[in-house]
Amino acid sequence: MDAEVRDALETDAESLAAIADVPTDVMRNVVHDRTVRVAERRREASDPNADTDAADAELLGFVAFDVRDDTVHVTQLGGSAEAVERLLGEPVRFASNERLRVEYLAVASATDHHEAAERAGFERLGPGPRFMSEETVRFGMEP
Repeated sequence: MDAEVRDALETDAESLAAIADVPTDVMRNVVHDRTVRVAERRREASDPNADTDAADAELLGFVAFDVRDDTVHVTQLGGSAEAVERLLGEPVRFASNERLRVEYLAVASATDHHEAAERAGFERLGPGPRFMSEETVRFGMEP
C-alpha cells in the first residue's frame, strides 16, 4: 500500500468523521482522548511549481486505541481493508514495546476487517459483546 502512517491531528476530524460515519465533534474528541493514527496517500500538487508541502493528502483510514487493564484496546477502526491491515500494526507495535496483549472487537458484518485483522496476525477468539444492537467478533494477539 502506497501510504504513510502518522499521528492524527484535530484538523483531521472532519475526514475521520466521514470515514467513521459519525459527527465531526465525536472524532475531534477521539483525537484528544485516544492514540489515533491515520494512513494517508499524498497527492501531487496540481501546480508543478508549488512547494511539496502544498501537496494534498487523502486519508485512507484510521485506528484509535488506548490501554486498560494491561491490554491495548482498539477502540475504533475505519477505512479500506488495506489501510486497516496496515493500521492494526500500530497498536501491535505499542503493545509489543510495553509487553501487553491487544484486543479488537469488529462488527460481525465487517468481514473485510476480519480478514485484515487475521492477515495482521490477530487470532479470532469468538463472539464479542453486542454493540449498538450489532453482533461483534473478538480478536486478540499476544505480541
